[in-house]
Amino acid sequence: MSEHVYKKIELVGSSKISIEDAIQNAISQAGTTIENLRWFEVIETRGQIEDNRVSYWQVTIKVGFTVTR
Repeated sequence: MSEHVYKKIELVGSSKISIEDAIQNAISQAGTTIENLRWFEVIETRGQIEDNRVSYWQVTIKVGFTVTR
């Protein structure tokens, strides 16, 4: 088994649809410039309220990716 080294970065994704969509938006965008994405962890979840309804979701995540040699 090979040993891996990871780097973690923090991202904030947003969505009008759902928490899951906000996470996917952050990961999809990060994947356009960062290779070897491996995992994520949810750090914080927030929402914006308009007219007594949730109008926007914001999710802060930490994303880990493999550092290549």
